[in-house]
Amino acid sequence: MSSQLHAMRRRRGKHPTMPHGTAETGHDQRIAVIGLGRFGTSLAEELMRRGWEVLGIDSDERLVQQHRDTLTQVVLADATDEEVLGQLALHEFPRAVVAIGSHVEASILTTSNLLEAGVPNLWAKAISRQHGKILERLGAHHVILPEHEMGERVAHLVTGRMLNFIEFDDDYALVKTVAPESVTGMPLRESGVRARHGVTVVGVKRPGEQFTHATAETEVRPGDVIVVTGRTSAVESFAELT
Repeated sequence: MSSQLHAMRRRRGKHPTMPHGTAETGHDQRIAVIGLGRFGTSLAEELMRRGWEVLGIDSDERLVQQHRDTLTQVVLADATDEEVLGQLALHEFPRAVVAIGSHVEASILTTSNLLEAGVPNLWAKAISRQHGKILERLGAHHVILPEHEMGERVAHLVTGRMLNFIEFDDDYALVKTVAPESVTGMPLRESGVRARHGVTVVGVKRPGEQFTHATAETEVRPGDVIVVTGRTSAVESFAELT
């Protein structure tokens, strides 16, 4: 399909490229999402909800038809074809996401093509750690393993006393948990939470109230929900004190 593209837009238009940026933010809010399966669709729709201009690309006509009224623009095309990417002018997009699912070869070829085109910020979905390593070696700026990351997160919630868990790096995390008794009834500066447990309390939520930013003078009370950050092993151990 290198010689023919089928493009659909929410607003009428013939050319498969989109206008630059938005006056409201003053920066380019265009993004291309290649692959409109469950992950790509969820991502594209959330970006639309946040006011971004989303170009969706898929080689499945059914999916293209399905999203013609929900995305800024949707194109029926084979992103593994370098000529197609040139016709779509994807090199002009500041960001792109390769959200192709189980077709590893298509994912690798598309990622390689986008990197060759010079897309400055490229995210690529991997379905396995081996797939992720290949994408990293190609030069993908960000590699996403949604199934693995969600599995790790849920495992922390199921086996521990955490209300939420987010790992930011290989060994650094943020946890939402009920405040353990050892840090309640006194200002945080007196509790010695950082020295004793190696974590920092960054937010506190009392029953029926909103989260507030934690300071050294914040007094944590029994039943408060707190957000702490630190090394993964430290926040895990701290949450177990609840």
